[in-house]
Amino acid sequence: MCVLKPSNVLLDEDMVAHLSDFGISKLLGDDEIDLYTKTLATLGYISPVEYRLDGLFSIKCDEYIYGIMLLETFTRRKPNEFDGDLILKQWVSYSLLEAVMDVVDANLLTSTGNRLQKDLDVVASIMDVALDCCAESPARRTNMKDVVGILQKTKIQLLGRGACSSK
Repeated sequence: MCVLKPSNVLLDEDMVAHLSDFGISKLLGDDEIDLYTKTLATLGYISPVEYRLDGLFSIKCDEYIYGIMLLETFTRRKPNEFDGDLILKQWVSYSLLEAVMDVVDANLLTSTGNRLQKDLDVVASIMDVALDCCAESPARRTNMKDVVGILQKTKIQLLGRGACSSK
């Protein structure tokens, strides 16, 4: 728990993610969602709410970390690289209202015209999921089973559009 960050995610040749660094993680069973553990976590990847609770983290903290990791992946920005009190999730939230292009790593978008707008819509929906995972209150964070379902649906929509546009 609380070690989920891009440097601990390894991708194999089929782009399947594998987690590393289990040496300092604590694994909880499905029925232990309310247990807390004292674990060191990386600043920027943990919820400020849990951090203020004397380092006590619940399994809901992993949802926050996953959201931050998604944001980092699509923006190519580190969670704590901003000046002052601004953090990645705030920057994305503020910027996303104006333009997705201002937030997303330009290297991810190679499409043009109508296709570009569709790709931006997909990325915006992924960013919305990430921001839902990063809700301040652990109780308001999107459940990971729901996150997986939303992302799978987004993938199907994206692949379906690609198949239709190539005809």
